[in-house]
Amino acid sequence: MAKQTVAEQFVDILARAGVRRLYGVVGDSLNPVVDAVRRNRAVEWVHVRHEETAAFAAGAEAQLTGRLAACAGSCGPGNLHLINGLYDAHRSMAPVLALASHIPSSEIGTTYFQETHPDRIFQECSHYSELVSNAAQMPRVLQTAIQHAVGQGGVSVISLPGDIAAHQAPQRTEEHALVTRRPAIRPGDAEIDALARLVDGARRVTLFCGSGTAGAHDEVMALAQKIKSPVGHALRGKEWIQYDNPFDVGMSGLLGYGAAYDAMHECDLLILLGTDFPYNAFLPDDVTLVQVDVRPEHLGRRSKLDLAVWGDAGETLRCLLPKVREKPDRAFLDRMLKKHSDALEGAVKAYTRKVDRHVPIHPEYVASVLDEVAADDAVFTVDTGMCNVWAARYLTPNGRRRVIGSFSHGSMANALPQAIGAQFLDRGRQVVSMSGDGGFSMLMGDFLTLVQHDLPVKVVLFDNSSLGMVELEMMVEGLPAYGTANRNPDFAAIAQAAGAFGVRVERPKDLRGALKDAFRHKGPALVDVVTDPHALSIPPKITGEQIGGFALSMGRTVLDGGVGKMVQLARANLRNVPRP
Repeated sequence: MAKQTVAEQFVDILARAGVRRLYGVVGDSLNPVVDAVRRNRAVEWVHVRHEETAAFAAGAEAQLTGRLAACAGSCGPGNLHLINGLYDAHRSMAPVLALASHIPSSEIGTTYFQETHPDRIFQECSHYSELVSNAAQMPRVLQTAIQHAVGQGGVSVISLPGDIAAHQAPQRTEEHALVTRRPAIRPGDAEIDALARLVDGARRVTLFCGSGTAGAHDEVMALAQKIKSPVGHALRGKEWIQYDNPFDVGMSGLLGYGAAYDAMHECDLLILLGTDFPYNAFLPDDVTLVQVDVRPEHLGRRSKLDLAVWGDAGETLRCLLPKVREKPDRAFLDRMLKKHSDALEGAVKAYTRKVDRHVPIHPEYVASVLDEVAADDAVFTVDTGMCNVWAARYLTPNGRRRVIGSFSHGSMANALPQAIGAQFLDRGRQVVSMSGDGGFSMLMGDFLTLVQHDLPVKVVLFDNSSLGMVELEMMVEGLPAYGTANRNPDFAAIAQAAGAFGVRVERPKDLRGALKDAFRHKGPALVDVVTDPHALSIPPKITGEQIGGFALSMGRTVLDGGVGKMVQLARANLRNVPRP
């Protein structure tokens, strides 16, 4: 049997773990691994223009599939570029294996050219970060890294010196069984019984759902129906819980809308389901609070809990449903549904005023038309900033669409790289990058990656020539906007020069046709929409101090609050409220 190099062993183990792509930029210490990929038909090398893009792309692939994905960077500066995307993947619980190739092993510790210590650098954004110091060690270290990434949900990093990667492996190692899927976690009977007692003892219960409710939509609806509970959600819970939901009261948090905030503060019992909601200022401190989470370290770190339940949301609810009594009283639920509908009716008026004639174009209008034109199973990747607002308020979930972004890490420039990972998974599925001009221009070089690999990603660019969310933050503090303006080129012309479809839209009447043309195009496309820089958004609850800040700085700024199709959903839910 022919001997393998360590690099060949490495790639073989990745393939057995289900990895199909290795995103990265080639270079010196990484060359033995890249050459091993070249000769391995099971794994594809995806050449990107920046290693940060590689990490974001791998993280997006892992989020969409739940399976291990991988990225790589060469020694020193190369693998350092991975760190921002790895932070995002780790905080999103995306199983990602990162290869940080290293300087020659004999030179480690001598301040050699390009020397860093990646095994130390990546510790904070990983469950496991280890240096391979000899050839015989590699298979077990890689196996351990894979089990950490998959089992704990997050990042593992292998630091592999280039000379060791090129060595022959001492022997063909045994093929150990690899865990590639996480199990469901069921809470203990004592916790289920305690939760059932709290639910039965409360008159008004609200469910607030996060991304941990993925796959548990039916169970959440069944519990809400049984105990007559309003259902709110965090941003990462929107795609899993808002569709086919007659109990929907919207979203809470900085991007929130509707009656979720009120439902959370006016209940007797608030159940946080699968959410590590970070903004404790939006959580009540005078209601009974329960948190259900698959990660025990998340329990109680945002707010004082009356009961902590360690388990999957779906498993927990399946155990809980037979144990709770049905509540006959709908008064609280119906009042919250009415409040939610009223809130959205008021908000939508600002959006509907002359929106089809307003120049520069309202970004809300762009998001609304995009929601209508995009495919029913589209994957949307969303830049941090105002694009988060428009996605939260205008994209209509249906159980088939996916929406991912840097929702926990909050990085700029995430949408385009994540779209690359999403599109590589399925070239036939529509992938739409909702990019801001600030985020897009930060990693604009990887638009060339779309062209090079002929990826049919559609970039819809909300081009307001400013860092809109930062301006909003400044205004809340009573500060004038400073350092937030971008002097932008014609991005559509840049796309055309790169060999892609590009169109610039400055008038509302041209928008729908431009989007349809881009979506019909078989390759990569960019729609550069010039939007109103004064269209900002405010959260559902705002303090007196914040209002003072706006008053000091806003001038003629428009604080718009449209919510798209959600007002129709709220009206439909309200029509279904039983009448006496």
